[in-house]
Amino acid sequence: MPRIAVVLLCLLTALSARAEIYRWTDARGSIHFSDTPPNLEEHSAITVRKPVTVPLSENIRQSEKVRQSRQSVERMLRSKSKRRYAKATKEDQLKASQCDKYRAQLDRIQVQLRAGYSNDRGNSLRQKRRKVSQLYSNHCVLD
Repeated sequence: MPRIAVVLLCLLTALSARAEIYRWTDARGSIHFSDTPPNLEEHSAITVRKPVTVPLSENIRQSEKVRQSRQSVERMLRSKSKRRYAKATKEDQLKASQCDKYRAQLDRIQVQLRAGYSNDRGNSLRQKRRKVSQLYSNHCVLD
């Protein structure tokens, strides 16, 4: 019995969704919309277009890319954690000092930007910050 009620409710909802919409203007110039046509006023039927749907496939592809990126970062972090307590090699020490230099350089540029500047000076500082930030990312974060 409850199944029949659900089916009837769905049918009634679907019927009301297909109902026409009417538009008319009253004597005072107000525009009205209704699903039943007015008796006395001249009216026109409005056709409602179907809603536009965005395909979900692009969202799924983007989600997959994010998932793969997170997994690769987790793998990189796991591999480095094994070497965390190992003795640092000369190459690791050089890399660490270079990364420290990049961070110090980025901090100096940021201080200069906060201190105030002319437009040309600000543009060159931001450009320099982009370059150093890319170097830092390539050599210290992604490597």
